[in-house]
Amino acid sequence: MHSKTDNNQMIKIQDLEKTYRTEEVETIALNRLSMEVKEGEFVAVMGPSGCGKSTLLNILGLLDDPDAGSFIFNGTEVAHFNERKRAEMRKNNIGFVFQSFNLIDELTVYENVELPLIYTGIKAADRKEKVEKVLDKMKIMHRRKHYPQQLSGGQQQRVAVARAVVNNSRLILADEPTGNLDSVNGNEVMQLLTDLNEQGTTIIMVTHSEHDARFSHRIIRMLDGQTVTENILV
Repeated sequence: MHSKTDNNQMIKIQDLEKTYRTEEVETIALNRLSMEVKEGEFVAVMGPSGCGKSTLLNILGLLDDPDAGSFIFNGTEVAHFNERKRAEMRKNNIGFVFQSFNLIDELTVYENVELPLIYTGIKAADRKEKVEKVLDKMKIMHRRKHYPQQLSGGQQQRVAVARAVVNNSRLILADEPTGNLDSVNGNEVMQLLTDLNEQGTTIIMVTHSEHDARFSHRIIRMLDGQTVTENILV
């Protein structure tokens, strides 16, 4: 794993722009946004709805590309990668945790967590070892044969976190990870993310919750597609 003392830059974004156009409306989602994230950091991104947080997360996750600007990820300029190259970079480096869990109802807990490993072409025996190890770590092994519908919200989010890290992702992008959970389950998920971060995983989390943001090292506040303030918490 990667140590927190490692000051390597994982993400450097400069003058990032993204505009969405429909026939009637032009919406500027990112307006010359610049930010940096070092390897091993835990960063919270906050701001009102419509300020560009989700757009930023989509670009950081290589799900979308910017209209202009630079995005250097692990030393590589990825701003204008095509979808195939983005997918390749994504599956080997990035895990996602969403508010709505995004589990596949027809698959068991085990199969949901195994899925990213199948995409990356890992052999069955190695998959089994990796999946069991991460289910054990997330304390959800006893539910491996259950389906998402049979789990509580907190358990579903544990499965989602397990799926995000089963590939040893260097970066976890979390979008309102406690948004659908009560405070007890929410705190459990935040503790899971904190533990992962302490083991070296870089985490960028979009949240509306000041409580959740306090688990991070640094809060970036956005407004109108730009970063406006930063608070260092450690």
